[in-house]
Amino acid sequence: MPEDTDWEAYKVPPTRTPVSERVTSVPNPVTLLQTVFNYVVDAPVTFVREWIERQQSKNKFYYYHQKFRRVPDLSECLEGDYLCFFEAEAQWRRDRMVDQEIVEIVRERLGACKQREGPNQFQNCAKEVELLAQVTKAYQDRYGDLGVHGNARTCLMKQKHRMMEERKAKENASQ
Repeated sequence: MPEDTDWEAYKVPPTRTPVSERVTSVPNPVTLLQTVFNYVVDAPVTFVREWIERQQSKNKFYYYHQKFRRVPDLSECLEGDYLCFFEAEAQWRRDRMVDQEIVEIVRERLGACKQREGPNQFQNCAKEVELLAQVTKAYQDRYGDLGVHGNARTCLMKQKHRMMEERKAKENASQ
């Protein structure tokens, strides 16, 4: 690019908004209001907020590592203890959600293994297939046939009936 530029050939267009430099003895009310706002409102709020953040940084609370205490099972609740029934139901729902997530994680691992191994998936993903079969069988044994509206009481009754059937089968096999 040539160093000798012809300014007459490439004229700079004039600016559209003229810059006015007004100098008056009266201060601008906008800057006065901004300064007053900064000292009266913004500075105290900023100070309080920073103080709260310093206090919170001393005692960090990690909500995602919250551990719920185990409540008594529904079978351990006394008759008429509705608070215990409610807590047992909430515990059962949490356990069911955890079990659903476990099944989903194992299923995702199996899918990733199948994707990664390709045609060799049957021999290289045998452990994942076996683990998925165990996890889904355990989930089906505990929560299967309960439906959407299943609760802790129906799950407990289902387990009781399954245990009674297993006991009957054991007695019939021993005779």
